[in-house]
Amino acid sequence: MCKIIYIGFVFLLFLDSEGTCQNKRDKLKIQPDSIKVDSIEYKLIVSDPGFDAWLATKPPVSFYSKDYYEIRNRLYVTEWNYRYMHAIRFGELYDSRIEYYPNVDYGIDLNYRLYYYFRFFEETNHVKLLNQGY
Repeated sequence: MCKIIYIGFVFLLFLDSEGTCQNKRDKLKIQPDSIKVDSIEYKLIVSDPGFDAWLATKPPVSFYSKDYYEIRNRLYVTEWNYRYMHAIRFGELYDSRIEYYPNVDYGIDLNYRLYYYFRFFEETNHVKLLNQGY
């Protein structure tokens, strides 16, 4: 119902996760950065202390292709949502479902930040979301 109301105008993604050691709430949000006549640009906001400093140590956006980031993000989102649906088995780290649509063009910058957020999450929470070596 809400999806119908906001379609074409607003896309939000909230990702709340609690760290096992620090009992913190991290927020990940995708929102429109600016609206153009034909398209929407999205911006990923990560409210997690240390993420931006950590991201600065990673390769530049152009290191991988947009397709690479999109494919990995689809895999990560699928695994994340699976763990969210099975919270009894995987714990409280995955307390929000991620709405990431493969047919939406989020742009390379958002996909880059989302990909590295998943990598940051794995490193800071000592979990492995993907076991295929990605």
